[in-house]
Amino acid sequence: MAPVTSRSVAILGSTGSIGTQALEVIAAHPRAFTVAALTAGGNVELLARQAVEFDVPLVGVARGQVEDVRAAIAAAAADAGRPASVTDVVVGADAATIAAGCGADVVLNGITGSIGLRPTLAALEVGSVLALANKESLIIGGPLVKAAAAPDQIVPVDSEHSAIAQSLRGGRADEVRRLVVTASGGPFRGRSRAELADVSPQQALAHPNFSMGRVITTNSATLVNKGLEVIEAHLLFDIPFDRIDVVVHPQQQIHSMVEFHDGSTIAQLGPPRMLVPIALGLSWPQRLTDVDVPCDWSLAQSWEFHPLDDDAFPAVRLARRVGEAGSTFPAVYNAANEVCVDAFHDGVISFTDIVDTVERVVEAHTGSELDASSVEGVLAADRWARHRAADLIGIAVDDDQIQENR
Repeated sequence: MAPVTSRSVAILGSTGSIGTQALEVIAAHPRAFTVAALTAGGNVELLARQAVEFDVPLVGVARGQVEDVRAAIAAAAADAGRPASVTDVVVGADAATIAAGCGADVVLNGITGSIGLRPTLAALEVGSVLALANKESLIIGGPLVKAAAAPDQIVPVDSEHSAIAQSLRGGRADEVRRLVVTASGGPFRGRSRAELADVSPQQALAHPNFSMGRVITTNSATLVNKGLEVIEAHLLFDIPFDRIDVVVHPQQQIHSMVEFHDGSTIAQLGPPRMLVPIALGLSWPQRLTDVDVPCDWSLAQSWEFHPLDDDAFPAVRLARRVGEAGSTFPAVYNAANEVCVDAFHDGVISFTDIVDTVERVVEAHTGSELDASSVEGVLAADRWARHRAADLIGIAVDDDQIQENR
């Protein structure tokens, strides 16, 4: 196998789950990658250690002071007994966007939420390959992002979409009958809607297979995450919504499937971890060696598949409506959900109120006065949805905080 040509990589969200695993992959393949930039929300100490370990010239932090970041880097360098190579430090709401536009061969967008939109566009604008883990930026900015992207410039990092991309190598696009997106079912699989009313935030964060951040883990429990993935699959692969199915597969060994017109199905299999999708995001279309441990086919094992319960988990059904409506509706769906997830963890609303409130916000949205083909229009819809959701559940939204997060 030919080695992967050395690539420079910028990692947005380097202190999160996606970012730290990406650095594990890079550390294991030092001849294949150099790290051009790292950004984080506010975990300065970890960011500094990463910057020193990987000799990173540019770091960015969304919140903090330049002097504090430089001091943390100096301390990390002293602890490691090596010089600090960081030459540029950027702090503020635009830090990730600046790093995304640094001209790296690959930009891994591992930020969570709609704040990833501007960095996504910045990476595409300078011609970097976008390894996209920040699904929200594509979902809320669909027309914008697709217009900005050259063919094959976006490589999906979500395990489901990586699986589809890998499976599509087995046939032409015009041979595809449908996409099958798998879902673990989350920690509440099999429960009725009535049984979900009183679940706690702690229970919602107890995902059976993955350890992720608060928003993504909660979205996996409500299946909002799977709804977002259906919209993302439509945008990435140009498959109509009525040909994208969701099936519950608790073991998460099959990450997704592509069914072809002749009746055959190609599936991508692997452990329920993110290392392979992340590695492929960095090296696509080539594969790195020994990224993860493959399935042990010598062991007896059983895999289950179940239909999705739309009554208990209506988030996917609502996402289909939102995706088919297009325009700024996906931005409204996503933004209202982010507000509701925070409210749930703050004890303001119940678990089932999350999607119920998102649906009420979507139904109140007309979208007619907002332009989905401009960043300003998309973010105006995002802002409107946050305020509408907050009004419905009786809390306040800080416009300054929304702006800071962008």
